[in-house]
Amino acid sequence: MADENRPKLPNFLLSVKLKYVKLGYHYLITHAMYLFLIPLLCLSLLHMSTLTLQDLAHLWNHLKFNLVTVILGSTLIIFLATLYFMSRPRKVYLVNFSCFKPEDARMCTREIFMERSAQAGTFSEENLSFQKKILERSGLGQKSYFPEAIMQVPPNPCMAEARKEAEMVMFGAIDGLLEKTGVKAKDIGILIVNCSLFNPTPSLSAMVVNHYKLRGNILSYNLGGMGCSAGLISIDLAKQLLQVHPNSYALVVSMENITLNWYFGNNRSMLVSNCLFRMGGAAILLSNRSSDRRRSKYQLIHTIRTHKGADDKCYSCVFQEEDETKRIGVALSKDLMAVAGEALKTNITTLGPLVLPMSEQILFFATLVARKIFKMNIKPYIPDFKLAFEHFCIHAGGRAVLDELEKNLDLSEWHMEPSRMTLYRFGNTSSSSLWYELAYTEAKGRIRRGNRTWQIAFGSGFKCNSAVWRALRTIDPSKEKSPWIDEIDDYPVHVPKVTQIVS
Repeated sequence: MADENRPKLPNFLLSVKLKYVKLGYHYLITHAMYLFLIPLLCLSLLHMSTLTLQDLAHLWNHLKFNLVTVILGSTLIIFLATLYFMSRPRKVYLVNFSCFKPEDARMCTREIFMERSAQAGTFSEENLSFQKKILERSGLGQKSYFPEAIMQVPPNPCMAEARKEAEMVMFGAIDGLLEKTGVKAKDIGILIVNCSLFNPTPSLSAMVVNHYKLRGNILSYNLGGMGCSAGLISIDLAKQLLQVHPNSYALVVSMENITLNWYFGNNRSMLVSNCLFRMGGAAILLSNRSSDRRRSKYQLIHTIRTHKGADDKCYSCVFQEEDETKRIGVALSKDLMAVAGEALKTNITTLGPLVLPMSEQILFFATLVARKIFKMNIKPYIPDFKLAFEHFCIHAGGRAVLDELEKNLDLSEWHMEPSRMTLYRFGNTSSSSLWYELAYTEAKGRIRRGNRTWQIAFGSGFKCNSAVWRALRTIDPSKEKSPWIDEIDDYPVHVPKVTQIVS
């Protein structure tokens, strides 16, 4: 597959639709009451600061004989204070997170991947060559991980092995998280587990409840079939639940399962996922307790969710089905890149008014109105998202998407480094890849207090979701435990566009 023939994302920042800008400004306007009251409060305080003792004495004497005025004024103050505290959303903190790092025995080089694919005996020579070409251009390195059932000769995909993989990943990530935070399992009030393709009975969330003996009134959710963006859907769900359940901890577990979802057929649209997806998972602890702010790493500022499933082309571009030999696989449509671009455009346009500096918003909006309403032939203004965020965690779904996003968002190699190195070291770990990327940024010592990080992911459906975090403290990598710490000095590495696999 030559690079010039590779599908590309549309330049979504050059073709923005006004309805998505309106949606973004709608989010902003919902807080207009506070924006209006704050200046009035400041003016009132400024005026009061000019009053003398004689003025205050005169005011007191006046109020003593105007009981109705006092009652009405007090009622108004109480009403406004109650309205403010009742409508103010609870702050959501990310206490800590943990990414699972499999043992070295699960490591799979590119050569081992091709060797096991050939030994499976189900792929034609043409499709073995096809997988080799995909892998050589994938951006994956030599240290990604596969479950034991797939590495065996012959492979042994079965329910028991799939459960074994799920337990290894989930419990490994959760154990690391509980060790980091010191939180007891009994203190967790909300549990959300997402895994797109493996949904056993009892559920994965029930598996966690059983293993850690979580309390009987826990709010437990198991999200399936929601693709690689399900991790941020879980974060958004946790945020909504934390708004109505005070003094709570929410545990989010994001993973994918490889064992039962390795494709053994010869449909090329289904073979691509074999070459990209690898074993991994993450556990994240969120809190709405004000007492946790001092020890938390980040505060959740925004979550924006975009769903394009109403469009048939978007709905079917990532589709699990049987091939002509009745083997189940996930087919990737040729329209995938175009669909991803539309979803990204919608999500980014909605997010822009919430995060961009006012100067960028004015330039962007004025240019947009001139082009869309007054039909002026002027060059569109592309907002600089680097002014809104210091760090970017873009789902490491594949090299092609990362290349196109780097170009469309005008990002530097430094901004893309966490995503590219995560793809190289761990492969596409589905919904958990964003957390390996954030762990990379921390391990490099780049997170400073007040820094803003933008996580963006997309997946089947078709969905695109964003989360914005603000660092509450500077992260000292020497005090962190993560899958990168022991080898962070080896990165970044140069990743050639084509890496030849020696047969």
